[in-house]
Amino acid sequence: MFSPDQENHPSKAPVKYGELIVLGYNGSLPNGDRGRRKSRFALFKRPKANGVKPSTVHIACTPQAAKIGRSTESPIDFVVTDTVPGSQSNSDTQSVQSTISRFACRIICERNPPFTARIYAAGFDSSKNIFLGEKAAKWKTSDGQMDGLTTNGVLVMHPRNGFTEDSKPGIWREISVCGNVFSLRETRSAQQRGKMVEIETNQLQDGSLIDLCGATLLWRTAEGLSHTPTVKHLEALRQEINAARPQCPVGFNTLAFPSMKRKDVVDEKQPWVYLNCGHVHGYHNWGNKEERDGKDRECPMCRSIGPYVPLWLGCEAGFYVDAGPPTHAFSPCGHVCSEKTTAYWSQIPLPHGTHTFHAACPFCAHQLAGEQGYIRLIFQGPLD
Repeated sequence: MFSPDQENHPSKAPVKYGELIVLGYNGSLPNGDRGRRKSRFALFKRPKANGVKPSTVHIACTPQAAKIGRSTESPIDFVVTDTVPGSQSNSDTQSVQSTISRFACRIICERNPPFTARIYAAGFDSSKNIFLGEKAAKWKTSDGQMDGLTTNGVLVMHPRNGFTEDSKPGIWREISVCGNVFSLRETRSAQQRGKMVEIETNQLQDGSLIDLCGATLLWRTAEGLSHTPTVKHLEALRQEINAARPQCPVGFNTLAFPSMKRKDVVDEKQPWVYLNCGHVHGYHNWGNKEERDGKDRECPMCRSIGPYVPLWLGCEAGFYVDAGPPTHAFSPCGHVCSEKTTAYWSQIPLPHGTHTFHAACPFCAHQLAGEQGYIRLIFQGPLD
């Protein structure tokens, strides 16, 4: 199962298997990472293995009678809450009715190199029994084992070409309790399971996406993370852009990206962009009431009309497919990262609701808009 980092022996550097990063959070939860609720979870080798093997199958009493809590059970290492698009700037995110199963999935890592990680649907209750809801699809396999799916399903997508600048989206599949791979059901909670895909496995690879119907996680291996830009690198890129002293072509004031820590308060020097053309300005407020109310506005440089939004640096390094400079922004949220990173995420159809998919910004989970979902930024250099 999952292995929280605090259980490792402090005197010896623990073996790190990888990290799970929750899409939609730009480096931390809106109210800060606390306890088992975080925007990313590191999986380390436990001092003692705690994998559980299948044994007898029995039908338990109803979930209500079992008095099972959603996230207080001791076998649960990590608590993942539903992601609300744009919740970085909205602290009122806990009132949403969760669609994530209380025991959503298990990840089991081999304790010896290459530390292969495998994912399984459903988890264990306090009696170490696999727990499935009453409405979950269940069946007996040809060898007499029981298998099943969680009510809303655990979906996995493995990218093609790994998690690199050459990555391409893979195909979404559903994973069963026993780790078998199936094509998707007609809707998330349909009773009829999809077709078994025998040539594919439940083995996670660097860049695999796990969707729990309410939150999507990105799996990064320790090896993959070692090639990913660090927060220090992103900070250096931020300082490099600011050192070039980009200017507002209208107000001629110098623009600067705010520090990584101030990623939800619009700063006075904050760069803004017209999303239809990519021209970067400082904030200016003139014209009619529609412009002031945040409706579509006309770019003073090229007269194209479209949304006008502040730019924010993408601070979660694990989402970057390369270490390129922050030259492009997702539309309509304005999160800035490398060109290859925007191109990759704009191609990924992320599950949304019970039967739709759409591309979204990994930093805030907003659905992408416009022709390609991102835009190249056009900065004005200093005039002196």
